Amino acid sequence: MFWGEYSHQLDEKGRLIIPIRYRSYLMPQAVLTRGLDHNLVIYPHEAWRTLSENLNQMPITHPPARALRRLLFSGAVELALDRQGRMLIPGYLRDYASLNTEVLMAGMETYVELWEPSRWQATLKDVSQSLAEAKELLKLSI
Repeated sequence: MFWGEYSHQLDEKGRLIIPIRYRSYLMPQAVLTRGLDHNLVIYPHEAWRTLSENLNQMPITHPPARALRRLLFSGAVELALDRQGRMLIPGYLRDYASLNTEVLMAGMETYVELWEPSRWQATLKDVSQSLAEAKELLKLSI
């Protein structure tokens, strides 16, 4: 579904072109919200519905559950693409992810992450160390 990396520029109004290969998966409904790593995330409708259901089952008395709900739900906006395949990223989300001009879109199979390019590169550098420490990957035979 969502694979690969794409780099696009934000226009002066904060709009971003979505790659053609992603558009059919994001329409008619998708949600844009904050990510966990000062990035943004686009969830297709079904993925967002599943995530929302799981979050709503978590007790509000659990501080990490409340924090995650605040992060994701307060930042959420319905995604709308114009005729040219652009979406408007609200200012508060651009600020959160430090998106100024260039945006790196990374497909994550069931969702898309939006990154400020230098943060994406730093994240990739940390991946090797994180994977080396992940015992769960041994179960996948990778």
